[in-house]
Amino acid sequence: NPITPEKVDLGRMLFYEQRITLSRKLSCNSCHGLDTFGVDNEPTSIGHEGQRGERNSPSVYNAALHIAQFWDGRAPDVEEQAKGPVLNPVEMAMPSEPEVIARLKEIPGYLSLFTAAFPGEADPITFDNAAKSIAAFERTLMTPGPFDDFLAGNHTALTPAQQAGLQTFINTRCLTCHNGNTVGGRMFQKLGLVEPLPGLKDTGREKLTGSEADRFVFKVPPLRNVAKTAPYFHDGSVATLVEAVRLMARHQLGKQ
Repeated sequence: NPITPEKVDLGRMLFYEQRITLSRKLSCNSCHGLDTFGVDNEPTSIGHEGQRGERNSPSVYNAALHIAQFWDGRAPDVEEQAKGPVLNPVEMAMPSEPEVIARLKEIPGYLSLFTAAFPGEADPITFDNAAKSIAAFERTLMTPGPFDDFLAGNHTALTPAQQAGLQTFINTRCLTCHNGNTVGGRMFQKLGLVEPLPGLKDTGREKLTGSEADRFVFKVPPLRNVAKTAPYFHDGSVATLVEAVRLMARHQLGKQ
């Protein structure tokens, strides 16, 4: 899915497009607000007719760098992920791919935009092309910061307090799971690895794979912009970063 300016422009429009939802009132941005660090700061998001999903909406920023998409990793990339919410009855609730395409073909301007993004195609307005465009836009949603400068060798990019925090992060072994340039999002891990987390109902990847070995296994969330993306965990059940750190230390690492 090569990124082109035309594809990104189309994807940006589709990201905000409410008319390809059943109610014509929701868009990708409803749950992944680009002005609120790619989330909606709700425990779980409000979808079609006020329904709520089971899982917290993760940030769309830097998401294209992850090992897979969704908490259970059921989509291998952002191209595949972009198709899911549109047809999900709890989220955007469109009944079928053909109905999405019919909506797009009714809206003036989209034919020329799809033609520019996918030149040479006789009928460029397709569900796959819409997903590819949204994904191309999402692949531009990166948030480099001082941490990247620090990793590149500029040791003054982080304050002494931040460097001390990083050392504590490493010494505590948080880095075991929260690693790579996204500081997470690169692997799957059992929630409650050392000590079971009380009240867990969602069995995670087990729902997807049917394997008992995947019970309570989720994608490790990334830590970029994490201070801005509360509440935390797959179900949005933890309100503060301090509490999230305390619970992770205890249940994943056996540390008080």
